[in-house]
Amino acid sequence: MSELDIYQKQGFGNRSGMGQRPALLIVDFVNGFADPDQFGGGNIGEAIENTRELLAEARALGLPVAFTRVVYAEDGSDAGVFTLKAPTLKILTEESFSSQIVDQLKPWDGEYIVRKTQPSAFFGTNLTAWFVSKGVDTVIVTGCTTSGCVRASVIDSMSYNFKTVVATDCVGDRALGPHEANLFDMEQKYADLMTSSEIIAVLHETTSIDTSSSQR
Repeated sequence: MSELDIYQKQGFGNRSGMGQRPALLIVDFVNGFADPDQFGGGNIGEAIENTRELLAEARALGLPVAFTRVVYAEDGSDAGVFTLKAPTLKILTEESFSSQIVDQLKPWDGEYIVRKTQPSAFFGTNLTAWFVSKGVDTVIVTGCTTSGCVRASVIDSMSYNFKTVVATDCVGDRALGPHEANLFDMEQKYADLMTSSEIIAVLHETTSIDTSSSQR
């Protein structure tokens, strides 16, 4: 019996689908994670490039768009256990180049930028409230790393009862083993997996999608 057979036998791996009011969440695509000499490597650069088209389509459709940055205080006063595991994260401060969103995905006015000190985009932030204010029922997730902040954000997204979709070619990790393993696990328990082109097709086909709340 294969690993997939085990999950299927136990009732995992069903689809949650796409709702009527999706939003795009772009996790930690900042300069430091685009740089293999800092926090990047693997397929992160490719994932950033693939996200450009998905972001353009989301904007064209008027979907809510949110970005995350890891931002610590200059004096390290808000650094916690996460930075004991990875002390170099403390260089990601408000003004540091490494913590700025990459130029290819530069936010527009009206798009929400989440500053966080923990892996999840939702933990200790106002992201859930912002999504609720926009009437969001589905969160499309891109970003890095697949095994870290993407996974943590996906789990919390599902935990807040948002249907959650991971854009498989728009998420990346510094190592491909954890990337693939976590995609498999997220699909079985927390999210649907779709390529960016599949997501775009569904967004265009679903003519009943109501984005009026994002136009207010």
